Amino acid sequence: MGKQEKIVSMFDDIAGTYDVANRVLSMGIDKSWRNKACKLAYKYYGKKELGKIVDVACGTGDMITYWQKNALEENVNLQEIVGIDPSVGMMDVAKKKLPEVQFIEARATDLTLEDNSADIISISYGIRNVVERQKAFDEFARVLKPGGLMVILEFTKNKKENPIDYITDFYMNKILPVLGGLISRNKEAYTYLPNSIDEFLTTTNLKKELNEAGLRPIYVKGFSMNISTLFIARKV
Repeated sequence: MGKQEKIVSMFDDIAGTYDVANRVLSMGIDKSWRNKACKLAYKYYGKKELGKIVDVACGTGDMITYWQKNALEENVNLQEIVGIDPSVGMMDVAKKKLPEVQFIEARATDLTLEDNSADIISISYGIRNVVERQKAFDEFARVLKPGGLMVILEFTKNKKENPIDYITDFYMNKILPVLGGLISRNKEAYTYLPNSIDEFLTTTNLKKELNEAGLRPIYVKGFSMNISTLFIARKV
């Protein structure tokens, strides 16, 4: 089994407890990060009529609910939202929560969607799980309409420059695997999470990769002591 297949299998295994674990481990603050990402994306896109939003690595559908909620709040007419994920287990949970949404089993590197068909593509806390990341960015650029937006929320690697950075590192590497393991009964999955962040890119390198795919970053900001970073890029 390859690395990508192992990651998908792990998410299948923790699907049933994933939402609860996320809320506990982020102390609920991931909700504000998702909300801000959607609100800012609608503002930067500046259109009140959207044909399609695609949420990649949609998991249990968390981000989709924020796209829907903010569309209502911002008076945006969103015709269609599509969730894409290679984990059937995760999407089974999402389908129960969101029966009105179309879900497609596919990888980030092969979205099975038409060229220039999406107004916005989002991926929240999923890009570090994509082994062929540059190939995925090229695929996102293919599917986005000219001027369309790429929205990424991700845990990014940061230098340890002050005491807060060390506290964050201690939480992610020592406390998170134990708590996540207790909730999901799969400590391995929640040991993978901090390791995957530690092996992940810096903000600077991620911006470079987006640019190489023709996706120009227009907003990059770290939240909550830079635990989470929001990237909004426009297809040129």
